[in-house]
Amino acid sequence: MNALAATNRNFRLAARLLGLDSKLEKSLLIPFREIKVECTIPKDDGTLVSYVGFRIQHDNARGPMKGGIRYHPEVDPDEVNALAQLMTWKTAVADIPYGGAKGGIGCNPRDLSRSELERLTRVFTQKIHDLIGIHTDVPAPDMGTNAQTMAWILDEYSKFHGHSPAVVTGKPIDLGGSLGREAATGRGVVYATEALLAEYGKSIEGMAFVIQGFGNVGSWAASLIHEKGGKIVAVSDITGAIKNPNGIDIPQLLKHKEATGDLKSFIGGDSMDANEVLVHECDVLIPCALGGVLNRENAADVKAKFIIEAANHPTDPEADEILSKKGVIILPDIYANAGGVTVSYFEWVQNIQGFMWDEEKVNKELKKYMSGAFHNIKNMCQTHDCSLRMGAFTLGVNRVARATTLRGWEA
Repeated sequence: MNALAATNRNFRLAARLLGLDSKLEKSLLIPFREIKVECTIPKDDGTLVSYVGFRIQHDNARGPMKGGIRYHPEVDPDEVNALAQLMTWKTAVADIPYGGAKGGIGCNPRDLSRSELERLTRVFTQKIHDLIGIHTDVPAPDMGTNAQTMAWILDEYSKFHGHSPAVVTGKPIDLGGSLGREAATGRGVVYATEALLAEYGKSIEGMAFVIQGFGNVGSWAASLIHEKGGKIVAVSDITGAIKNPNGIDIPQLLKHKEATGDLKSFIGGDSMDANEVLVHECDVLIPCALGGVLNRENAADVKAKFIIEAANHPTDPEADEILSKKGVIILPDIYANAGGVTVSYFEWVQNIQGFMWDEEKVNKELKKYMSGAFHNIKNMCQTHDCSLRMGAFTLGVNRVARATTLRGWEA
């Protein structure tokens, strides 16, 4: 089942549990606006090349729309649609005043030079500048984009609208980015894990963790878990996988990855098959990479007692059922990885106020939002007698439905 079908299914189940009006249910699924633009740029060799860029703005009942921009060769409209919708529920679960959006350009950023990427980003911004904005739609980085991409969007947008640092988040610190944003998703994952384990009278210290995916989110989550005394017994990324039953020395692994660019040659652990990582012996499994990694093929072999979905949509619905029957507790993505968008919200707030926070304040506020959201999800689970995933979906969908009804959507 693809991401869109799975998201729609979760939405429908949540709508049933909440007893939503069928007309309201239908209107909540329909995106507010879909934008498609052709971005033609001269390449460095003088030839012209054209890329398709788009932005899907799903819902703005609770505030400006918010979501990443990805540069990826397979930017599939269906997937972007699902991710935009997911952002609507995610921002509602985190209780931040945004709706959902997502966008991208169908290109391979590795094949483009820095100056080609800059031209492409600026042309894309020129074509959508009147459809994004501080109180309309606030983009952020995603796969294949970074703080530099946001700096170019900010600069191009400001040519039309005057200095507007709040138009994008995930900016470089020197241009109004927030301290703590880089680590935010990984840190949020750790706060979410702590909240879940506390429910079961456990803490991170002494538990065995497996981390699949060692990019921004995975490496920050690993570092913070290591700091808190958690034992990381296996780690993988696209270059390979390593294991060490006594716990991997994460600071050393980070240095090694920085120096060599891969994991498997690290001497502080034994190489292992990357596909085995998900079914490795551990207490807590944290998938931090791509969607759909837990499926009906491998779900029955998962040995973890807890799964923290740091990636978007890592567990497909069939795996979800198999794991639930086994009694595995799954902390859903729309809550577990909401740390990134929460600190993006803090960045936006700081830009609008023109007053920046220190990192301690950012982390303290993030912890407050993450633990608050967890307790709200637990309350929904008790009210509707449902899983954490449905608790999170009912919480998010209910907030958006209430805002929509109060605004008067039938008029």
